[in-house]
Amino acid sequence: MATTSTTAPETPDVETAAARQPAISLEGVSKSFRSGSETVNAVDGVDLAIEQGEFFSLLGPSGCGKTTTMRMIAGFEEPTRGVVRLNGQDVTGVPANRRDVNMVFQSYALFPHMSVADNVAFGLRRRGVAKDEIRRRVGEMLELVELGHRAKHRPSQLSGGQQQRVALARALVNQPAALLLDEPLGALDLKLRQAMQVELKRIQREVGITFVYVTHDQGEALTMSDRIAVMNHGRVEQLGTPAQVYERPATRFVADFIGTSNLIKGTVVGGSDGAWRVEVADGATALLAELPAALAAQGSEAAGSAVCLTVRPEKIRIGAERPDEGVSAVPGTVTETVYLGSATHYQVDIGGGETVTVYLQNSSDSTLAADRGDRVWLSWPAHHSYPLLA
Repeated sequence: MATTSTTAPETPDVETAAARQPAISLEGVSKSFRSGSETVNAVDGVDLAIEQGEFFSLLGPSGCGKTTTMRMIAGFEEPTRGVVRLNGQDVTGVPANRRDVNMVFQSYALFPHMSVADNVAFGLRRRGVAKDEIRRRVGEMLELVELGHRAKHRPSQLSGGQQQRVALARALVNQPAALLLDEPLGALDLKLRQAMQVELKRIQREVGITFVYVTHDQGEALTMSDRIAVMNHGRVEQLGTPAQVYERPATRFVADFIGTSNLIKGTVVGGSDGAWRVEVADGATALLAELPAALAAQGSEAAGSAVCLTVRPEKIRIGAERPDEGVSAVPGTVTETVYLGSATHYQVDIGGGETVTVYLQNSSDSTLAADRGDRVWLSWPAHHSYPLLA
């Protein structure tokens, strides 16, 4: 007699499914405040998906909505509209103390009467974790932030950078699903802040926890982030890797806010050899590898259209002779030079009210020594020009 074997239906791998979920999702999130008789939209329709283990930065000027966005993730503010999810679970309306995230602020908020070890252990003791477990986890965390030798010291005996690492260890020892950092390095001097940027990235890699970092400092965001959301007036203007937002800015705001960028107005005059020619001030020609999509769709009819190209100062060559064909060739007059040791910065008037900034590395074989008043030629390849609609 034939027998029929039955196989239990496969059950989904819950852990694998959870791992596929973004660590943090914002879906149409907005936040409005009343200011007298007016309504202020601090955050306006933000959609974000922050991946597991990602170092993600919210970057923008003061008042752009980045801190309000982070506070909604933490649960300190509730969205006026939209949904906040942590690991796929809707936490909109869930209080901050029931969300599996920790937050580190610019002010370290360490307990001055406690030792470094006791500061780090504080949250674990509040949760009733066993003493042996506390000792083990605090020890591991202090070694991670390279402060094991300072465990018995008080916060007042530490430098600003060491205090910031204690605050970081205290937040991480609870093993949150995500760590939120609101301009945590703002109180440090420049050299220490730069050193801490490297340390933060190292620590994030080692613990593998999702970091969401709020900053107005472009250098910080470019140094540490896997991806950056550039915010302005409550909206995300561009989302991408550091290289994408720097090399290919999506809007004028991003081009101007991320580092230094030259924005040069011109008119499309035609295309040849895979590049578009743009007439800029005084009839000089700049080259673009591509046009904005709205103009590219017009084909040859794009000629005569106004366009704005952006090119980074370090991409531009400066010389006394007209460059060969095949590159942008723009003449101008040097109006200012600033020697900065490793590089010299030039301001060059190209006519028509346009000034171009050039960064020239002071390498051992550098022969150019342009002074104010010198006539020079600026040049750069087509692929270093990025187009924006004028």
